[in-house]
Amino acid sequence: MCGITGYIGYRNAYPIIINGLKRLEYRGYDSAGVMLFDGTNINVAKTKGKVSDLEERVAEQIIADGNIGIGHTRWATHGVPNDVNSHPHISASGELVIVHNGIIENYDSIKKELQTRGYVFKSDTDTEVLVNLIEEIKKKNKVKLGQAVQIALNQVVGAYAIAVFDRNKPDEMVVARLGSPIAIGVGKEFQEYFVASDASPFIEYTKDAIYLEDEEMAIIKKGRKVHVRKIKDDSFVDPQIHELKLNLEQIEKGGYDHFMLKEIHEQPRAIIDTFRGRLLRSEGIIKMSGVEDNMKKLLNADRIIIAACGTSWHAGLVAEYIFEEFARIPVEVEYASEFRYRNPVISEKDVLIAISQSGETADTLAAIKLAKSKGAFVFGVCNVVGSSIARETDAGAYTHAGPEIGVASTKAFTTQITVLALMALRLARAKGTMSSSKYRLYLQEIELIPAKIERLLKVDEKVKEIAEIYQHVPNCLYLGRGFNFPVALEGALKLKEISYIHAEGYPAAEMKHGPIALIDENMPVIVIATDSEHYEKIVSNIQEIKSRKGKIIAIVTEGDHVVKNLADHVIEIPYVEEAFSPLLTTIPLQLLSYHIAVMRGCNVDQPRNLAKSVTVE
Repeated sequence: MCGITGYIGYRNAYPIIINGLKRLEYRGYDSAGVMLFDGTNINVAKTKGKVSDLEERVAEQIIADGNIGIGHTRWATHGVPNDVNSHPHISASGELVIVHNGIIENYDSIKKELQTRGYVFKSDTDTEVLVNLIEEIKKKNKVKLGQAVQIALNQVVGAYAIAVFDRNKPDEMVVARLGSPIAIGVGKEFQEYFVASDASPFIEYTKDAIYLEDEEMAIIKKGRKVHVRKIKDDSFVDPQIHELKLNLEQIEKGGYDHFMLKEIHEQPRAIIDTFRGRLLRSEGIIKMSGVEDNMKKLLNADRIIIAACGTSWHAGLVAEYIFEEFARIPVEVEYASEFRYRNPVISEKDVLIAISQSGETADTLAAIKLAKSKGAFVFGVCNVVGSSIARETDAGAYTHAGPEIGVASTKAFTTQITVLALMALRLARAKGTMSSSKYRLYLQEIELIPAKIERLLKVDEKVKEIAEIYQHVPNCLYLGRGFNFPVALEGALKLKEISYIHAEGYPAAEMKHGPIALIDENMPVIVIATDSEHYEKIVSNIQEIKSRKGKIIAIVTEGDHVVKNLADHVIEIPYVEEAFSPLLTTIPLQLLSYHIAVMRGCNVDQPRNLAKSVTVE
């Protein structure tokens, strides 16, 4: 998982590339590098560390300006993070330069073959192998760069997004993708082009973008239209230019200390944007074209399989409860990373719902392709318009959450649940599994969620006080039941991701089947104890913890008295129908993780070893 930027045109390339890398740093931040061509020389600067470290390195080297260049911010796969393994990588002759996102699985055998031909490798990366393979093919077959790239990519196994430059073709750049995204920003009258892993690096320069599909490559030349063709069969592709809806303000911090905090506070607006045009409460209508156009397939499904990873998997678990409660359709939730490898039983009567914030998650994409190969109908839920999952699925729904820059997902979780809840309500109404009065009640309830989250965000100071007390604990336990069991998992994940405190989420009833052995006066236990049919059971679980001197942080419904008298700390949430309670209960858990991480001096937006969307296996 890495971020790629590139530019070819009439401007100075360096500031465009370096600012683009800063916007892509959520995709990888263990090393960074840049290449600029000044018309004569290839100038490369790269370093272990963040983009800010690269800026210092560039200042030291005094790199010459140029109107063409490529950049890279890395999340290491092959080779430890260091200066040598950083991208860009240069071929043995010094003529070709490459940046790469992905994994070349057969790089070792290719490397050994190239070594027999005299190639010497400086790094431990698969990327250096790829650039030298391209060079060898170009030299041996006496072909142009584009042809050499195409032949090489037909010989490699794995995933990639690449940008390649040849000093002998100073007006040209070649890009290609398989399993990792590449966007091409198109300047006015084709006088300049921008290349990036997503559109954020070039939104202030152009609103026009081409998204390459898998197994496509493009030859980019200033002043000429982009030439796109299929890697496998060399057939020409007529590229579609998409108008970007993104704006610069959306990817700035807007006065917040961190993107994560900004995105936590954006959730009321994000949820409103999610159901805008879909939830017509006064008319008693939910209108989702992806559902309406495929109603028969959805209603006749033997089961729904939800495939996702990380936070999206937790949203899928919440959706399992909601779909089965509302629409009475059997649901199975699968880790996409396991689903694709265990030879699952899938039929044409199944519906697969794939969930991914980025729409580029490699394992989820593989699950989609597997399900489609078995004849299943595939419905996608993602945030990024034009992403791979949006294009691969049979139908779907965007969350419209806006850009999520913080690596730890927040508004992705709540908007995914919102979309899936709307979908479940629509199916329930069509199936007749929910009364008219209950249906209208739920429409009213979900419309009120943003205002309730707005109120709930005012507990921030109280959460900060609790964080102050527990910032140095080594372990935490999160407990929930029913609809809020997945929220316990999500709360624990957030704490692990950004504060590096070990945390586990459990169904509250499972505590006595093992985790209770961990309870002592040093173990904080976060319990979701809101008004629900499980309330008395949760109270019993809390009493079991208190009898073992555990510290209780409870999330309760406003007006609660029983848990208040038992818990060490209480955070109140507005009353909400139980099925929608995860949309509220997750908010204080996000804030708690955030404040603990800040107090511990952790990099909240760029936690160690993590990247935003995992496009490698």
